[in-house]
Amino acid sequence: MTSASARVPATAPSPAVASERVPVLLVHGIDDDARTLAPLADALARAGFQDVRIIELKPNNGDAPISVLAEQVAGAAASLRALTGHVRIDVVGFSMGALVSRYYLQRLEGRNHVRRFVSISGPHAGTLTGWLRANPGARDMRPNSELLRGLATDEAPFGDVQVFSLWTPLDLMIIPARSSQLAGARERTFPVMLHPLMLRDGRVLRSVEEALTVERPEDFQALPVVLPPGGP
Repeated sequence: MTSASARVPATAPSPAVASERVPVLLVHGIDDDARTLAPLADALARAGFQDVRIIELKPNNGDAPISVLAEQVAGAAASLRALTGHVRIDVVGFSMGALVSRYYLQRLEGRNHVRRFVSISGPHAGTLTGWLRANPGARDMRPNSELLRGLATDEAPFGDVQVFSLWTPLDLMIIPARSSQLAGARERTFPVMLHPLMLRDGRVLRSVEEALTVERPEDFQALPVVLPPGGP
């Protein structure tokens, strides 16, 4: 399996701001590619992040197990650390990419190299849509899969990595939507109607930036959720 990463051009922040920004690795979801994460990458660039990389997972359709994709994330993370000289980086994963990133943290020593992990609508407790495909990646994302059971047994899964989870209770891709909850994570929910729109919603994009820049994780507070009329 191979992987590639794309560098996102950043705006020119002040030297003080630039020096505070930790490199960020973005990990896309199933059937996605770097273009899917472009709105998030652009938002981070505008916020002054100079080193943002998007990994292209190969294959991107679930034909590879989560563990194989996580090895690609480990390689991209090591390359980003070597390129920038940072001991630790931040990782943001969307949908399947959040679970792939979690596996990297828990099973491939990623927790030793990552400062903060932001999960956006990840299937951490599985999703019923995993039954719509028969390939290895989809099987890993089914509720109560062997992979998910194994990850859930770790007593200290993330070490000292600061973890954040952003998700929508209206999700029709992650079913049930509460599967995106992650034990020990700082959490925010958003009334976003469609799974892919989580990467285009301004509130979500601003929350990712906040999660990566807030001085103390405990200052990242939950927001009130106002559901649209007729919502659950």
